[in-house]
Amino acid sequence: MATTERKPLLLDFEKPLAELASRIEQIRKLAEENGVDVSNQIRQLEARAMQLREEIFTSLSPSQRLQVARHPRRPSTLDYIQTITDEWFELHGDRSGSDDPALIGGVARLAGQPVVMLGHQKGRDTKDNIARNFGMATPGGYRKAMRLMEHANKFGMPVLTFIDTPGALPTVVAERQGAGEAIAYNLREMFCLDVPIICTVIGEGGSGGALGIGVGDRILMFEHSVYTVITPEACAAILWKDASKAPQAAAVLKMTSYDLKNLGIIDQILSEPIGGAHSEPLKAAQALKSALLDNLEELGRLTPAERRQLRYDKFRKMGVFTEVAH
Repeated sequence: MATTERKPLLLDFEKPLAELASRIEQIRKLAEENGVDVSNQIRQLEARAMQLREEIFTSLSPSQRLQVARHPRRPSTLDYIQTITDEWFELHGDRSGSDDPALIGGVARLAGQPVVMLGHQKGRDTKDNIARNFGMATPGGYRKAMRLMEHANKFGMPVLTFIDTPGALPTVVAERQGAGEAIAYNLREMFCLDVPIICTVIGEGGSGGALGIGVGDRILMFEHSVYTVITPEACAAILWKDASKAPQAAAVLKMTSYDLKNLGIIDQILSEPIGGAHSEPLKAAQALKSALLDNLEELGRLTPAERRQLRYDKFRKMGVFTEVAH
């Protein structure tokens, strides 16, 4: 059976890289056909391609970072869990009649340590995305997450959450089932847990849907991820009645990892491979694993009371400002 090579999904700003890669391949093919040694020229072009890639990905605008965060091949919660854990056993159900595929979780071993891991799960294609509500969790999903966190607290296992959602599922049915109450309940109860909690924004962190599993002792964030109260498209539609102004809204929202680190919202930025996490997913997974283990070691030295106070103080400081008299 003939197989077709899977072509990379290119973002608009990656097209110059694709053109240069195509040029290199053409030169290499012509050289082989004519028996000409062009190894020096190839090396120079490859060095230029690497330099161009670095220039592009170190100067991305907020709207371009959003494109990277939404890349369909960006590693998902399950990708990271299955890569970094020694063992993984998924648990299902909120014990009230539902099992949301948009928010998954279970027990695992990370470097031999028992932990509970949970996070939003998007799909890889349209069919899978529809089945998983594009990573937008239902109230049952947040209740399942809280059930797993209470299980972790009972047995003294750290909680590791992975955030990747445009927001909670915005449907009438979800509202009838108590979406706001489910998220608010999680916010309150996560402040009370005794065990270490580390939350990582791995892709798109949107609104209360992200916060429903986002209260932690440490908040980590991948370099090209975004974390915001509203999507730029919705923000532009509200402020300017024009969704095409989403790039302008993205800049105003201060949604990038560097903006949020400067504002004190997150604690640590995880570097991504040049080209984004989807370009070298194993390298990105190793960076995540190292950061989780380092933070778990530090948090493990604290008492439960110290961790709860740390968590409380972290969130109380958010949004604090000082008025300067003129």
